[in-house]
Amino acid sequence: MSHTATAPAPETAGSHRGPAKGSGVNFARVLKSEWIKVTTVPSTVIMLSITVVVMVGLAALFAWQTTILFDLQSDPEVAAQVQGAPDATSIVSTIPGSGLIFGQLLMGSLAVVLIASEWGTGMIRSTMVAVPKRIPALLAKQLVFAVIAFILGAGSAFVGYLVAQPILAPSDLAFGLDTDGVLLHIINTGSVLALVAIIAMSIGTLLRNTAGGVVTTIGLLFVLPILVATLLAGIADWIPDAARFLPSSAGEQMVAITIAEDALNQWQGALVLGGWALVLLVISVAVTKKRDV
Repeated sequence: MSHTATAPAPETAGSHRGPAKGSGVNFARVLKSEWIKVTTVPSTVIMLSITVVVMVGLAALFAWQTTILFDLQSDPEVAAQVQGAPDATSIVSTIPGSGLIFGQLLMGSLAVVLIASEWGTGMIRSTMVAVPKRIPALLAKQLVFAVIAFILGAGSAFVGYLVAQPILAPSDLAFGLDTDGVLLHIINTGSVLALVAIIAMSIGTLLRNTAGGVVTTIGLLFVLPILVATLLAGIADWIPDAARFLPSSAGEQMVAITIAEDALNQWQGALVLGGWALVLLVISVAVTKKRDV
């Protein structure tokens, strides 16, 4: 009785192979995932495009308004009526970032929507399953959108500068990038939007509600300074001084070129606004780590 030996099947390529080198979750891949989320959603891309158009359009509008103002001042009769109006050099150099307020409104609202909508729809659970450690996932979201906000803000200010020059030139108001403070003004327009994006996304993370996050962000950036200036200023002498440390006031100083007496300079404003962003980010990270998703 014969026995036929069966040869073992040859190992195929890749059999018994361990995990592929570099496989698994790492921060670079989480960043890539968050980048894809932001840049492939049509509504987000449209909102970012609208922000650019608004900021550049306001720079052009402000440049045109400035030429009209100073052309009128060349008339002695009109000049007498507008005596005390600021001179050209004190205002034209801030034209590139003149759309910053609306940029903060749009980018702050979008930052809240991006994070709060994930909590509201439950999509955050998928993110946390893919990235079990919550902190890298949250930091990746913050970093990606902060970088986008910076590029958008600084880019819009630079384009606004280019658009404004042909409008200002006929009135001899054109200015170069080497004018004192202009380049820092353009860069800090992006820096302000990046820090505001971090603040807004942190608020959205804490509240987990789109409407509540947007209202809170707008209240902190735009409503609170008005309340302090109109209703609370007369209560105590220290309140107007304390108002310098509000996020909106610090952001204004970051892009300022002429610094008023007793006001924060650009770097002090950056420290204040950066402090707001850091504190809210740390709180949002700590809360996210402890709360259920």
